[in-house]
Amino acid sequence: MLGREVAAFEADLAVAWGLPYAIGCASGLDAIEIGLRCAGLTEGDRVLTTPLSAFATSLAIFRAGGCPIFVDVDASGLLDLDQCEHALGADRTIRFMVPVHLYGHALDGERLASLRDRFALTIVEDCAQAVGATSHGKPVGSTGGWAATSFYPTKNLGCIGDGGAVLTTDGAGAQRAASLRDYGQTAKFEHDELGLNSRLDELQAAILKRALLPDLVRVTARRREIARRYAEEIRNPALEAPPAPHGSDSVWHIYPLLVRGDRAAFRTHLAAAGIGTGVHYPRLIPLQRALEARARDLVRTPLEQARRFAESEVSLPIHPYLSRDDIDRIVAACNDWMG
Repeated sequence: MLGREVAAFEADLAVAWGLPYAIGCASGLDAIEIGLRCAGLTEGDRVLTTPLSAFATSLAIFRAGGCPIFVDVDASGLLDLDQCEHALGADRTIRFMVPVHLYGHALDGERLASLRDRFALTIVEDCAQAVGATSHGKPVGSTGGWAATSFYPTKNLGCIGDGGAVLTTDGAGAQRAASLRDYGQTAKFEHDELGLNSRLDELQAAILKRALLPDLVRVTARRREIARRYAEEIRNPALEAPPAPHGSDSVWHIYPLLVRGDRAAFRTHLAAAGIGTGVHYPRLIPLQRALEARARDLVRTPLEQARRFAESEVSLPIHPYLSRDDIDRIVAACNDWMG
């Protein structure tokens, strides 16, 4: 049901994000697909994107009718914009891009805008991990004018189930997105195109509006404080913290470390101290079984950096409920590891 709670949350989300229109939907995956369709993607269009992300990023491109084209990541783990520039110059048929603001970092918006203008790119930004992040003071999603986000429970702004939203600067596009999420209806039982069953639930919208969105500033500040402590106090030469992109005011959905040595042994060492960890992401998207037969056609550059992240990244706890003692214990365990 799309009722008053959804409409009220959409209005508050748009204000908080700094983009004029927000359209709630059922998931971050749907948000990317809807954004691409509203931005004009047609069957077979090539879409430049990252190999290092959740599979949903590329799955949404396929579902919208596009074909993902992968280039390597940079030292931050985000799409390498220098390699994007080379790939775009070599193949002028690429007209779309889905960059991912991974780990809660914001890609360099000024570089992204330069590529947009030089190559007439249409950009739909995957902001599922980066709600509240900015690049050079501007919110993620503002460079391309299309942002897709997720409210999956583990996200910085996560509800109590699945949910997502498309945000845009395009008023007509917002109207179409609202239609696409509801079977393509423009009026009751009037279907102008083939849409999705992708409605944000009223209950989830109410929880997001009344309990979670008002707390986002505090939660984000706490994540930044924990990240600062990790950056200042973890001094083990076997552990590398990838740098944030230039201009990024990151929101630290994930705190990644690159392990020089045995990743599994490091995770076991932390587990023995009662510290849970994660890995984001152990298998690159074009190397997933669903795509491996097509990988040669989809990959445009060697994926050396992306493979490095896939093989050595470990995610430390960074949720806002960590106590000072918790953080002390995590830092000590990282520094004690002998590699």
